[in-house]
Amino acid sequence: MSLLHWMPPKSILSKWLFKGSPSSLDSIPILRAMAAIAVFPSCGARRLNARPWLRAVRAASGSSASRSPSPLPPPSGIDAIVDAPSSGAAPPSRSFFPKRGQTLELVCESLAFKAKGICKVADSGFVLMCDRALPGERFLGRVSRKKDSYAEVTKLKTITPHWDAVEPPCQYASYCGGCKTQNLSYEAQIRAKEQQVRDLIVHVGRFSDKDAGFSKVMKSIVPCDLLFHYRNKMEFSFGHERWMPPDVLTSEDKMESGYALGLHAPGFFYKVLHVEKCLLQSEVANKVLAVFQDSWMDPELGLLPYNVLNHSGFLKHLMLRTGRDVKTGTPEVMVNFVTSSYMPSLLMPLVDKIIAFPEVVSVVNNVNRSVGNTSVGEEEYTLYGKSSITEMLRGLVFQISANSFFQTNSHQAEVLYKLVEDCARLRGDGSEIVLDLFCGTGSIGLSLAKRVKHVYGFEVVAEAVSDALQNAKLNGIENATYVQGDLNKISDSFGKDFPKPDIVITDPNRPGMHMKLIKYLLKLKAPRIVYVSCNPATLARDLDYLCHGVTEQGISGCYSLKSVQPVDMFPHTPHIECVCLLELS
Repeated sequence: MSLLHWMPPKSILSKWLFKGSPSSLDSIPILRAMAAIAVFPSCGARRLNARPWLRAVRAASGSSASRSPSPLPPPSGIDAIVDAPSSGAAPPSRSFFPKRGQTLELVCESLAFKAKGICKVADSGFVLMCDRALPGERFLGRVSRKKDSYAEVTKLKTITPHWDAVEPPCQYASYCGGCKTQNLSYEAQIRAKEQQVRDLIVHVGRFSDKDAGFSKVMKSIVPCDLLFHYRNKMEFSFGHERWMPPDVLTSEDKMESGYALGLHAPGFFYKVLHVEKCLLQSEVANKVLAVFQDSWMDPELGLLPYNVLNHSGFLKHLMLRTGRDVKTGTPEVMVNFVTSSYMPSLLMPLVDKIIAFPEVVSVVNNVNRSVGNTSVGEEEYTLYGKSSITEMLRGLVFQISANSFFQTNSHQAEVLYKLVEDCARLRGDGSEIVLDLFCGTGSIGLSLAKRVKHVYGFEVVAEAVSDALQNAKLNGIENATYVQGDLNKISDSFGKDFPKPDIVITDPNRPGMHMKLIKYLLKLKAPRIVYVSCNPATLARDLDYLCHGVTEQGISGCYSLKSVQPVDMFPHTPHIECVCLLELS
């Protein structure tokens, strides 16, 4: 039984269920198909009268019922999902295909991708998705959006809480879109994440959990020691319209528009949830944030938040980054204002207040004149101190600028990179060539550089390549070469400018690797591939290609999967990191 139910994109579900005929997927209700293969308890709902194709999908789904705890017995009276009665005059009627605006009594059966709760209508198996509903929770919900194959529900009231309920310590946990599972015990969170990875490796990756060696391949998830204050970077938005949760909104609030500095309200690109404190960022960053919240709305300062509707205003974003002084180990904080124009005189009163904190060693201003609301500036100015801060990672020093990429959880990145090194299985004689794909600022490759002959890194972002070269120089590493290039658009000549690698490290973004790169790696036949992934769905797909090939394209796989190691980098969020080792068969 799994606690977490994954909803794959069409491309992956197509490969999973309908090999060779992805076009046939368009006529299938995706979510109902996924509901049919789920291995979760029905919580009292009636068994589906499955059509033949649903039975076939069920038969292929397998079982993993021993992996997670048994739920509490379902409350009585939920053999079918029914309309919540508006009065006691008439008995409730069955609602097999609910309509928009309808209020239902529901039981959450599992968690979907992005931590949405999944409920199913009895008999029809129609799927309803509800944000912030957790497994075993019985609640009232109103249908807010209806689609062909599923509906979205807004939770109105909890009747019976889920079996791993905890009290979230953050006052914004029920409204902010960041920590969606903060009210789920951490043990249940990591159990669910591990199960999600396992299910994807089996169903999408086509690796059988019935094989004798599967238990050695699928490793237990590595939890995070820091459950709060683990993020070294937070980006807050300025808003001209403050969003108030409906259950705390008063008539006085409705009369006030109110400026805000915080996080975008889920589903609103122009409304901002005002945040006084975020439990994910460092304590010193929260102190700096508090100074801003006490000051920036002072009418005498004349600071206006950017209005994304009419493109007026000055303040767009406030980014806080935390690093460490490499000599003393004390925190270093960078404050980055993102504004619509360059007017430093407007910012200096705030700058004077925040530099009272000795930890604030850098204040920069990124100017973004575009009508969009992105946080990356077209121009950057240093208003105080240094233009970058530093961080230590596996004995190396990294300079972090305002827009450079760096692992958001420095503490858990140490764990992640050690796992990468273990998977690389370096000989230790300094003779190996490492190909570092999607290298970013070079942190993974550089952590191995002193034990290998040479590292060749490729990255599409020019600024990241520049940072990688600078980081290599900063650490006295001369055997690392970094090249800018789009790995999704490689040509037949790719690979001719460097020797054949002994180890390939690939760390793609969420879409995973392009088929061109898959074909290149299968042709290259490096002895080992270490695949680092932030998206277990596309990871499983790519592992399938590398190990089993792509039959419809006449591509044969040539690797064996040796280990899959999930790592929890971001507690209380649905994000999962994995480190996998593949060896040439």
